[in-house]
Amino acid sequence: MPAQVLLKNRKPDRIASLAEYRESGGYEALLRVLKEGSPEVVQKELHESTLLGRGGAGFPAGKKMMAVADDAPFPRYVVCNADEMEPGTFKDRVMIHADPHMLIEGIILAGYGARAEEGFIFIRPEYENAARVLKGQIEIARGEGLLGRNLLGSDFSFDIMVHRSGGRYICGEVTAQLNALEGKRPNPKQPPPYPTEEGLWGKPTVLFNVETLACMPHVVRNGAQWFRDLALTESGAGTKIFPVSGKINKPGCYELPMGVRLSEIIEEHAGGMRPGSEYKCCLPGGASSRFLPKQHYDIEMDFETLQQVGHRLGTGAIMVLDQKTCLVGATLNLIDFFARESCGWCTPCREGFPYIRDLIFRIENGQGEEQMIPMLKRMCGHMWSSYCAFAPGGIAPLESLLEDYEEEVREHITLGKCPLKNE
Repeated sequence: MPAQVLLKNRKPDRIASLAEYRESGGYEALLRVLKEGSPEVVQKELHESTLLGRGGAGFPAGKKMMAVADDAPFPRYVVCNADEMEPGTFKDRVMIHADPHMLIEGIILAGYGARAEEGFIFIRPEYENAARVLKGQIEIARGEGLLGRNLLGSDFSFDIMVHRSGGRYICGEVTAQLNALEGKRPNPKQPPPYPTEEGLWGKPTVLFNVETLACMPHVVRNGAQWFRDLALTESGAGTKIFPVSGKINKPGCYELPMGVRLSEIIEEHAGGMRPGSEYKCCLPGGASSRFLPKQHYDIEMDFETLQQVGHRLGTGAIMVLDQKTCLVGATLNLIDFFARESCGWCTPCREGFPYIRDLIFRIENGQGEEQMIPMLKRMCGHMWSSYCAFAPGGIAPLESLLEDYEEEVREHITLGKCPLKNE
């Protein structure tokens, strides 16, 4: 296995303790910036590291932090997105159960860099055990002077609270998450103003994913160049945790250098395809990414390389499908999820997903008609008129189904049934 950074303290049956995290260099970055550095040092290292957000959007973390103006009002907040409701994505849960203090230090550093005084971990209800782990370790950190008033004898004060979400996928959207934290209905808000200007309770707020925050102590402690050198591609930086599931022998989370080839992830780390299975395609970045066809089986898994071929790295969650998998049925399953999870705020999302689901259901169950293919294509175009990114992400699998596997859709209509249902 390549050198581990984020999962280096991972144990098979328990979380890493505070002592174990410290032995591996934990809290050295925080101690250094509190004694010798400044918020600008944290911002500079993150900016030069080219760390891109690991929650799906891939926005530069340093740029987001630097978007909080020097003269912005106080108090300021840091929000950690541990909602992780994307089907097939389970890396944040694994990291929390592996090394919770890595996340805690990352949140504190983000707070220091943004001159914030309070952080919130927004965690999904199904992750109750992870929420208990975090709450317990936060108490330990507070007892060691790592949280609370005057951290480690400095003039910087910061604390963290664990907020248990009420659920729903839409809560993972930045502005919807802030609404949920305030106790409001989690409808997205259309910026501007951006959360770094007016976020939680109208104050400047920076929001990062668990994996993004876990990278921060390593960037600050080892330097931006060290972080960039971890990647295998020139455009990449750092390592990436890839949750791999589907028709492979060893499902799980694998920390690998950014830019590792998809074929290597599947064949060497995930144990290869199951007996009798051949690679057909995969969703390379979670449920809201496009089916990646076989011709890209050897692609480098990096934000830029996937973008060049019209795909997204997203969360890096790889769902592997084989030649026996019906892509119409798989798309129906995904669209059913997105139809259920829509907040219902705007017409394209609220009305579009149920309508699309009905069309695909009829095609999958032998009631399809040729005219339904252009109807679905038109609906894909309409979904881009939605209020937030939920709908464009949700129809990504359908768009690729119609572009790359239209013959499979047409075969359902011609035969009057799913050709793979009995295989």
